[in-house]
Amino acid sequence: MDFKSGNKTFLVLLLYFLLHLSCTNKTKKVDDKVNHNRPNVILFVADDHGTDALGCYGNPIIKTPNLDKLASEGVLFNNAYCTSASCAASRSVILSGKFGHATGSYGHVHDYHHFSTFNNVKSLSNRLSEAGYLTARIGKYHVAPEQVYLFDEVLKANPRNTVEMANTCVDVINSEKPFFLYFCTDDPHRGHPFNPDPWDAPNTFGNKKEGYAGVEQIIYKPEEVLVPEFLPDTKQSREEIAQYYQSISRIDQGFGKLMSHLKDAGKLDNTIVIYISDNGMAFPGAKTTVYEPGIKLPCIIKDPTKTKKGVVNNARISWVDLTPTILDMAEVDYESNDFHGKSFKGIVDVENPEGWDQIYASHTFHEITMYYPMRVIIDGNYKLIWNIAYRLEYPFASDLWAASTWQSIYRNDEAYFGNKRVKDYMFRPEFELFDLSKDPDESNNLAENEDFKGVLELLKNKMKAFQLKTQDPWLIMWDHDSSLQGTGVNL
Repeated sequence: MDFKSGNKTFLVLLLYFLLHLSCTNKTKKVDDKVNHNRPNVILFVADDHGTDALGCYGNPIIKTPNLDKLASEGVLFNNAYCTSASCAASRSVILSGKFGHATGSYGHVHDYHHFSTFNNVKSLSNRLSEAGYLTARIGKYHVAPEQVYLFDEVLKANPRNTVEMANTCVDVINSEKPFFLYFCTDDPHRGHPFNPDPWDAPNTFGNKKEGYAGVEQIIYKPEEVLVPEFLPDTKQSREEIAQYYQSISRIDQGFGKLMSHLKDAGKLDNTIVIYISDNGMAFPGAKTTVYEPGIKLPCIIKDPTKTKKGVVNNARISWVDLTPTILDMAEVDYESNDFHGKSFKGIVDVENPEGWDQIYASHTFHEITMYYPMRVIIDGNYKLIWNIAYRLEYPFASDLWAASTWQSIYRNDEAYFGNKRVKDYMFRPEFELFDLSKDPDESNNLAENEDFKGVLELLKNKMKAFQLKTQDPWLIMWDHDSSLQGTGVNL
């Protein structure tokens, strides 16, 4: 190559490099602008918190001023449901947008339970990371494998001290990139040890006599707490509910601290805040069941782009809807058929939106020894529960069995547990049909009532269609149709 041709080649390469650099910088500026305009998202998930214990949901005793403020500034959902009243199974749905029966997330992930999501599932956190978000998690994780539920940063703090957790999140909140913060407490889950000594001592629900640094202890008197209809009004129940309340007040203080950090960072006006729980209160009759106290949960959303405040939304939404909704809010593209749920972004501040009156639930395991698959449809006023393993005794989670609330009934051979007979709680019929508008406590099973035969058949058919659409292996239990079984070969 001669000198002139070499120079010519060099100049061409130099021009190409400068042009590429210019385009890259322009792209980066566009990306920066897009990222700058995207909202931050905080998804705050409590552990075993029902609607029974929040001021904004009508409890006049419990002190939750910070969460009540969130409701007054945003939207409170009256009919929000998890799909499975079990921690790990529920969290997999929250982060995947798919029912656990279709992802292998049948129950708990830890120790010998070892249920795990299929590797080909693409989660909310992974999608947001790819879209340029800083994703961070703190506190309870309880899903697997990590490659499916991957976060850019994993923060460490005592998951029982939400004030400490909030303080640990300051750097994430001050990030230059838009952030997604997955903030998960251990409260108000029952505390270890689950087996009290003596047997009638209340569980601590994570409370300690010496308290937690930076947290004011709020003590409740057992005689003042509210006992839900599904629980027995006993000394043991009241003592445990008082501990449960105390744990929730600790959550509320940490939530308030998190909001103060958000304010200090100047990001209140571009951060969407969502408060939910994974399942209902950790008492028999709620957690691990698909009755209303187990799956109907708090959901409070503050979206600063919405002008309406203090809205009560009556739409039926489900945790399977959360991933597409958050992606929509974050302006991240996805295919609607990627998920079993659908985005409710467009109806967040609409009180009574049309077309939002149906949800499904799907529970299979809690602990691996607790095989008791149940499928649920709520359509309008009617709720159908299919107890697939109805011939089995209803299984108890280890912490609920040891609870003094249950043991006080079991040891004394009482006939009733709350508003249900013990034998009816332990042995369920195959189908349970309730009219929630007239029977919110689910005490009058209409499944054997001839007047509701048409309703029962209609809901059965809708449930079958749901199972087929979501690839539910337990569809086989209707008529031994094995069409979903496949070849048994990984292709």
